[in-house]
Amino acid sequence: MKAAIITCSDSGSSGTREDKSGPAAISIAKAYGYEIVLYRLVPDERKTITDTLIKIADEKIADVVFTTGGTGFSKRDVTPEATLDVCERLVPGIPEAMRFFSMQITKRAMLSRAVSGIRNETLIINLPGSEKAVKECMEIIMPSIAHGIEILNGSATNCGGDSK
Repeated sequence: MKAAIITCSDSGSSGTREDKSGPAAISIAKAYGYEIVLYRLVPDERKTITDTLIKIADEKIADVVFTTGGTGFSKRDVTPEATLDVCERLVPGIPEAMRFFSMQITKRAMLSRAVSGIRNETLIINLPGSEKAVKECMEIIMPSIAHGIEILNGSATNCGGDSK
């Protein structure tokens, strides 16, 4: 399966801060067998994020897009809104699982506004902006999302069975 990683960060995209969350997501996705077909740093601009997500999904560039950053309370944090702008269907269980798992580590996880959804046959998942939080969240979702992607692209037909 193919994955795209989009880091949403003004300071990262301008080169004033090193992006650590995107490379962390790349490393974990690769460890789960995903081919990384795109990695991009974009500013916290809703239209830029929206346009990037639309291009990836509509041109079938990736099966899954992991965004990092822009899920907090800052006025510039608009990644969830951009994601909602492009998604045809939501997948609330993914961010719910990430928040639940992360709450066991820090109560501040409840402040995440991350969302997840589907556009065409592409799954879009918002991850936090910190390297540590990306690792924690991906640890909990990666074992299950491949099956969802297989259902989405038609290579699997059933969500039944015991998955851990």
